[in-house]
Amino acid sequence: AGFPPPGPAITCILSLTLKQSLMLSSPLLLFANRRDVRLVDGEGVQGESAIVVSELEDAAAVDFLFDESLIFWTDVSEEAIKQTHWNQSSNSVVVSGLNSPDGLACDWLGKKLYWTDSETNRIEVANLDGTSRKVLVWMDLDQPRAIALNPGQRYMYWTDWGEEPRIERAGMDGSSRKVIVNKNIHWPNGLTIDLVEEKLYWADAKLSFIHRANLDGSAREAVVEGTLTHPFALTLSKETLYWTDWQTRSIHACNKHSGDKTREILSGIYSPMDIQVLEPYRQPYIQTPCSNDNGGCSHLCLLSPLQPFYSCACPTGVQLKADGKTCKPGAEQVLLLARRTDLRRISLDLPDFTDIVLQVHDIRHAIAIDYDPVEGFVYWTDDEVRAIRRSYIDGSNATILVNMDINHPDGIAVDWVARNLYWTDTGTDRIEVTRLNGTSRKILISEDLEEPRAIVLDPVNG
Repeated sequence: AGFPPPGPAITCILSLTLKQSLMLSSPLLLFANRRDVRLVDGEGVQGESAIVVSELEDAAAVDFLFDESLIFWTDVSEEAIKQTHWNQSSNSVVVSGLNSPDGLACDWLGKKLYWTDSETNRIEVANLDGTSRKVLVWMDLDQPRAIALNPGQRYMYWTDWGEEPRIERAGMDGSSRKVIVNKNIHWPNGLTIDLVEEKLYWADAKLSFIHRANLDGSAREAVVEGTLTHPFALTLSKETLYWTDWQTRSIHACNKHSGDKTREILSGIYSPMDIQVLEPYRQPYIQTPCSNDNGGCSHLCLLSPLQPFYSCACPTGVQLKADGKTCKPGAEQVLLLARRTDLRRISLDLPDFTDIVLQVHDIRHAIAIDYDPVEGFVYWTDDEVRAIRRSYIDGSNATILVNMDINHPDGIAVDWVARNLYWTDTGTDRIEVTRLNGTSRKILISEDLEEPRAIVLDPVNG
């Protein structure tokens, strides 16, 4: 209890906590608590936690970039990844349009965010500001949850608690994917890497244990067995493991080698989720192939376990040019999809066929959609707003073209040669045409139409 109100008080408590922890030489623990993100002293001396960010919906996963004083978290209700500086009280959205972002990891060397989504069953990566977002893994994922990075060796690790529970690893560019643990595993929730001793630790909530193994899954051994109730997330400082437990609603700790010296760090937590040791030694600096000039890549430079130890990558749906470094300007073949309350585009250039939501607001009942390849506008009908609208293919510059005397706009078709737009209206039972900019509107057919729906043009042959 006795939590400070949000605002300047937080900054004060934080700097205090930071100072005290440096003096006490005990690590700071950063954890998500659904309604907020908090810090607590790793030795549990103070017995209470400080709020970093308050008034959140559903904060689940958390990570940080120590060098830049950045804290990141996923919000499952807001379907976004957000960030704050730990000396500021404001926060901002980094990546939006997610479904269920359960796991999050910051690549402190390549300055990237990696995350799992258990609803889309994908692992994605983006720059720290959310740009150049790319799907890395999309096949054979069932319920991906925790994700941990080892950028020094250029591998990422994740847990999957689906039908066939397992821990997998792959290069941080998605290459060399391999299952490393798939026996004696049920609900692998927490996952963390001991960078110094090169060990992987994980917590299993169903089998109530914490195990560890080499980074390739070999030499597996038990650390804590049988005494855990529902371990969720796991992190580690020099010699100590820390984990959150859903049933005890506490943060617990033990010795990372022997599993003894078990103790409770903080109890009575509202809903403890992900946890990280917020210390610079968890993010040691190493020169990487991406450190200089972004590896020569136009967009994403991703670390790889294979020679030359990095690969250039492009935003989802965009192909890499033959030089292996530069991305094409955009997707060349695109499928457009109207889905009642949103519009999506799917690149057909790449095998993952990931759908990207166009960032257009106030779509209530989109029905038909078409595209003008000349100016790059997408056109669609909205039956509830009773309008024809258009925007660029990225969702920007959205405008209403026609909204007068429209009842139930249905089919739509772009004449990209003569620069006209045709549509059907099942309310007025008409087919109409206008210039692509919305001027010179004309009724083409109003007789003998009962429920005119789909419409298609062949402009080349008129």
